[in-house]
Amino acid sequence: MDFLIKPVEPATLLDALQRALERDAMQRAVRDEAENLRARFASLTPREREVFDRIVAGRLNKQIAGELGIAERTVKAERAEIMVKLGAGSAAELGRLAERLRQNSR
Repeated sequence: MDFLIKPVEPATLLDALQRALERDAMQRAVRDEAENLRARFASLTPREREVFDRIVAGRLNKQIAGELGIAERTVKAERAEIMVKLGAGSAAELGRLAERLRQNSR
């Protein structure tokens, strides 16, 4: 990433290598996090994905139940399982995860 002109001072070379290693570590961390998120999302069942999509669209449990033709209790159970699988604590956090999934898929 750095353009070095020969002869290179050892300190300059070491600084450039250190910056490159730090950049690589950051990029690896971002890739690992994205891969982890994709794996957690892949663990959702097709029904959980349907519920997830509606949750992040801002639908209420009652609306989701009506759209999918299932009981509201079932939606609540699916929502709880989605939260566990994705490691989210709220619908807002699910929304943020959905946004990160969209960004990572580009």
